[in-house]
Amino acid sequence: MKYTAHINVMPLKELLDPQGKAVNNSLHNLGLNGVSDVRIGKCIAMHIDAANKEAAENIAREACKKLLANPVMEAFDYTITEG
Repeated sequence: MKYTAHINVMPLKELLDPQGKAVNNSLHNLGLNGVSDVRIGKCIAMHIDAANKEAAENIAREACKKLLANPVMEAFDYTITEG
């Protein structure tokens, strides 16, 4: 079956996010003062051929652990959908 993994990789909350801080400051300079705590991460869509949803989840999890996310600095989550 074909599945799509939607993966979000974000910096750990405990770590400084310089890119997010720069965007936050720029938004304030533009007068958008209601914005706070901007974090910048990665959004990845990946098509997976697998026997079932559980197998697709295992592939997505392994891809995140081995390549897509740095566990020292980043956390990840994902959703799997058919198609």
